[in-house]
Amino acid sequence: ESRILRRKLTAMKNEVAERYGAGLFELAKEENKVEEYMNQVMLLKQTLKENPELSTFFLSVKVSKEEKRNVIDKVYSTYVDHNIVNFIKLVVDKGRATQLLNIYTSFIQMCEEDLGIQHATVLSARKLSQEDMNTIGNTLVSKTNKRIILENVVDPSIIAGIKVTVGNTVTDVTMKTKIDRMRNTLLKGGQMA
Repeated sequence: ESRILRRKLTAMKNEVAERYGAGLFELAKEENKVEEYMNQVMLLKQTLKENPELSTFFLSVKVSKEEKRNVIDKVYSTYVDHNIVNFIKLVVDKGRATQLLNIYTSFIQMCEEDLGIQHATVLSARKLSQEDMNTIGNTLVSKTNKRIILENVVDPSIIAGIKVTVGNTVTDVTMKTKIDRMRNTLLKGGQMA
């Protein structure tokens, strides 16, 4: 029963985050500021992650709505569009401050989809040079017709080669994978080509 309850609560939280994220996204579209708002919300998300005490403050019943609104103005007004500041106030006023990170994530995903941005991870045994990353990025752009945001993750266990993940597509040309395939073929008594 508790698992079912947890699943329902998670579904409700996701629904709230998507609904609020969609509201902010519609505003960004109306204002023709999708990329600008996305960049600002990415900064807000990072700030919230680095300062979890902000969430605690926004949730505090001992702090009045007016005090919370003043802090939001003071903290965010200098580097965030006034519409986003008002949006944060609305979320906090509605008692949804615990959902801010999820709302931000939902909003960013909507913006990236609208802007044709795709995230890709390049797994390699060593840190790749900027030139290598640019080459991989350019190849992915031509294959996907999307703007690609690349992240290089180092994993020495792959020995050599790279593994590129774009959305649900994985291209694995690592030595570790080749060795694993060879071992599996030999263990099954198969012939090596």
